[in-house]
Amino acid sequence: MAGTHPDSKILFLDVNILDSTGREPYMGDVLIEGERITAVGSVPQRATLVNNPKVRVMNGRGRTLMSGLGDAHAHFSWNGGDLEKLGDLGVEEHTLLTARSALAFLDSGYTMCFGAASAKERLDVVIRDAINAGDIPGPRYLANGKEMARRDGELVAGITAYADGPDEMREVIRHHVALGVDNIKLSMSGEEITETRSAEDCYFTDEETAACVDEAHKYGKLVCAHARARDSVTMCVKHGVDVIYHASYIDDATMDMLEKAKDKHWVAPAINWLYATLYEAAPFGYAQSKAEKVGYKRELETAIKALREMHKRGIKVLPGGDYGFAWTPHGTYARDIEHFVELLGFTPMEAILSATAGVAELFMRSHELGKIQPGYLADCILVDGNPLEDIRVLQDHDKLNVIVINGRVHKVSPTEFHPPPVAGQDGNRHVIVPDFPEVKKKWQTVF
Repeated sequence: MAGTHPDSKILFLDVNILDSTGREPYMGDVLIEGERITAVGSVPQRATLVNNPKVRVMNGRGRTLMSGLGDAHAHFSWNGGDLEKLGDLGVEEHTLLTARSALAFLDSGYTMCFGAASAKERLDVVIRDAINAGDIPGPRYLANGKEMARRDGELVAGITAYADGPDEMREVIRHHVALGVDNIKLSMSGEEITETRSAEDCYFTDEETAACVDEAHKYGKLVCAHARARDSVTMCVKHGVDVIYHASYIDDATMDMLEKAKDKHWVAPAINWLYATLYEAAPFGYAQSKAEKVGYKRELETAIKALREMHKRGIKVLPGGDYGFAWTPHGTYARDIEHFVELLGFTPMEAILSATAGVAELFMRSHELGKIQPGYLADCILVDGNPLEDIRVLQDHDKLNVIVINGRVHKVSPTEFHPPPVAGQDGNRHVIVPDFPEVKKKWQTVF
């Protein structure tokens, strides 16, 4: 990521450090120099740094400093409305929309996003490159192309790349690799809202799935798949699909297979899509009775049971996904983290570890992302509250007081640098509110 001056220094004082190692939070200071965190807990030459006008000093006053969040199933190019019309949206307008979504993620405290499909071939790639060049604000991003589906197996026609059979699928993957994507998306099963493609239907064959994984991995690309149906989840595990989206109808045999191969796979259920479609879509014209009728209540209950079992077995389950629909709008991404706690049985600490260090592992960068540790890239958020006590605080943008990415301050209030002084602070530096005992002594001398 370009744009961070190597001489930049940011010092957080007296913060509650949630470092994403699994350790309980502790009070201390954090120093950022250039792109990276250089000291955590105890900062050498603290007093010198505090008095250096070139250091940006932020008084934490006990607030929580933690790693930026990660989303394992991001759609920057979704429009928060009718996906059927995305294919017809002009590329210029669509590029602006996608850039706006990238900003929404960063404004929400998200510094890592794994692209799960782009509505046009190059949108993800172009936005990723612009973010990395420092031209537009956004999180670290692994870009995808159009999701690939078999003919008569697509979910949204205008945003799909079609291919039938192993050979054509390999060709489409090579085409996306040439565009510069990081990830390849397979659309393997249906979605109940279509009313024509059941979530329990699988459209790929074993031969096709194996060919896709082989071709993508040959070029060093990760493979993710929309896989709700039992057979599609089984194929994902059997043939090495890296990221399994949804996995609602996994069966016992596949659960056992997944547990044995749990170091090779991640599951990103996008649980908020199921929850919101069932309980919160009515104001947008999709009644709860309709959602129940087509199967969303059954799928949500089935998925919760399966995901609880995955968590129990130590299978890697990551939050995030399918934001950008009307009832899962951009900017509400941290709802998934709440659902992990309230629905899936994660502790708040486990949910935060999944959203930080867990997504960093998906990025293959556990050594430098997702933790507040010396040597790590400085992606962090200062939260006015303790998410271990109330996980919902991460959804309140007003409580995300400071957002830093790659050592650059993205969001901050002027009061962070110029807090109201108090009597006796900073060795009587302040002329407005000077040190009270010293002033009193002068008054006694005069009068």
